[in-house]
Amino acid sequence: MTQQDDGSGVARYLVLFEEDAADEGSRAMTNVAGIRAIHSGEIATQTGDGLTRMPGGVLWADLGIAVVTAATDQITALRGSLVSRGPIAMIEPDRMVYAISTPAFHPTSADAEEATFTWGLRAINAPTSVATGAGVRIAVLDTGIDIDHPDFADREVVASSFVDNEDATDGHGHGTHVIGTACGPRKPDLGPGYGVAPAAEIYAGKVLNNAGAGTDGDILAGLAWAVQNRCTVVSMSLGAPVQPGQPHSVTFERAARRAMNKGTLIVAAAGNESARADGVIAPVGHPANCPTIMAVGAIDQERKVGDFSSGTLPDSGAVDIVGPGVDVHSSWPMPQRHHTLSGTSMATPHAAGIAALTAEVYQGTAWELWARLSQSAARLPLPSTDVGAGLVQAP
Repeated sequence: MTQQDDGSGVARYLVLFEEDAADEGSRAMTNVAGIRAIHSGEIATQTGDGLTRMPGGVLWADLGIAVVTAATDQITALRGSLVSRGPIAMIEPDRMVYAISTPAFHPTSADAEEATFTWGLRAINAPTSVATGAGVRIAVLDTGIDIDHPDFADREVVASSFVDNEDATDGHGHGTHVIGTACGPRKPDLGPGYGVAPAAEIYAGKVLNNAGAGTDGDILAGLAWAVQNRCTVVSMSLGAPVQPGQPHSVTFERAARRAMNKGTLIVAAAGNESARADGVIAPVGHPANCPTIMAVGAIDQERKVGDFSSGTLPDSGAVDIVGPGVDVHSSWPMPQRHHTLSGTSMATPHAAGIAALTAEVYQGTAWELWARLSQSAARLPLPSTDVGAGLVQAP
């Protein structure tokens, strides 16, 4: 679903520039179509409401992408410039994306082990790892965080909002839940340990509003922020469904490659569009269907694929790895404090947390980190089209 205009023919678009041609491309936008995008480096504070909705738009130089608000005739003029090779590589409409989760199918088991650590942590062997994620920055792009949550009382959290008229406070719950899984405590004062990387540095980027919805432009703004802050891992439990055979976004793929080259690995939820009990397997959703974004599927406590979990289909995106994603206990905005959810949204922060542990133990590039996660995954007796390399494992 794309961002619709307001009846005046004005809408938001993503403009991708060729490698190292962002400044030249920005000038070309102005010369060809009269679109003036503010360079992100010229903005006094890059934390703030509606940053991507500034008049004209914003150029995120690190990713080589501008998010612009333009009239139809301006975009037509820009598209005309694509006929000859130049600094502008691609123009895509902005689209809506959503938090990806479902209510838990049944209560979390209350066995003796669950009282100490969640089944998810035990499945990925996090409790036995000496790694904690110390010194590694994880950016979670979602609905924000409950900054006053008692489980994060002793943690330093860097939070920023890229949503119009909303600060980084989590008014939905989804963001606090996934941040808890990736970076929460292993020894909280209430309930089982549920955080994979309890000492990782938390960067909470609000790119989805309090209703759990956002846009590609807001996500790219959050991604640029994460890269600028040298985050090793970006966790995105969000997306939009696609049709079988629908190509991935070239803009997001280029952004992911540029982020990887700068040392930032992106993991994203594969999607919850399947109904496997009814024989329906949906393709990996946007933006996880990009080849350079690690797409995370979900398994349950019996190591079976979650009924909802999207899969690899011909001429579509691929599932790269899986994590615990059914009946996942984690943090939730107060006063509830904790909640149980299911979805590939819940599997994704498990993978992000493991990436942080792995990055702490092994130094290397983002490409090497991807390889280590794949090589160390526990192989499962299931089709690779459903589980990729297997179940993420702690180093």
